[in-house]
Amino acid sequence: MHHATREERLAAALVEAADTLSESFDTGEYLRRLSDRCVELLSAWAAGVMLIDGDDIVSLAGSGLGGREAMALELLAAQRNGGPCKESYGSGRTVAPVAISVAHADGRWPEFTEQALRHGVVATFAVPVRRRDALLGALNVFVPTLPNSASDGGSSEVSVARALADAAALGLWNQRAHAQYRSLAGQLQNALSSRVRIEQAKGMLAERWQVGVDEAFGALRGYARRHRLPMERVARAVIERDLGDAELREP
Repeated sequence: MHHATREERLAAALVEAADTLSESFDTGEYLRRLSDRCVELLSAWAAGVMLIDGDDIVSLAGSGLGGREAMALELLAAQRNGGPCKESYGSGRTVAPVAISVAHADGRWPEFTEQALRHGVVATFAVPVRRRDALLGALNVFVPTLPNSASDGGSSEVSVARALADAAALGLWNQRAHAQYRSLAGQLQNALSSRVRIEQAKGMLAERWQVGVDEAFGALRGYARRHRLPMERVARAVIERDLGDAELREP
């Protein structure tokens, strides 16, 4: 039986992170799945993603081994006033692996480090979730030991986390663009359908009354104004025979 190598699992995770063009896309579920992959690939206790817009945290999601998902969410929530995620997002750079005890002793992120020490987390690092110059948030990893390569920035673990964060940024960016295009297409379709109904109603009235289309349109517009109704709604009532000629022609 073939056991996937770490490289194969990473490749699959990157494809998964970039695959977001779905009408059933759910941001929370997507971020939880990304956190799952971080925990699996980095042998971390927990990991979490924080999406940020300016000073506002707009979404949090986490994952952890042995029921540590709640811990991940607590550690993310403890960063509202400062922490690895906020620092990485604010600078747009990686927060290199750091021992929680050292950060706490230095007074760095006091609220976050107190919570992390309470949970027995030994070290943490964070990478920005960014698409070119657009910062979307940060990915935070919580580990039980300081990475062996901490002296050079925890290169292996950080590189994997950065690759996942970059793929997630691409996926989130594409999903947002996709949602905007779908919304615009829906608005254009509604506008077109509305125009078609108005033209249809004009034609019906012009034929029924044996008048020009301008006079028929004037009757539609006059009724809509008198009753403060959208033209499309009046046109639909004409098409469905819910609006009589006398009402339309009233002074």
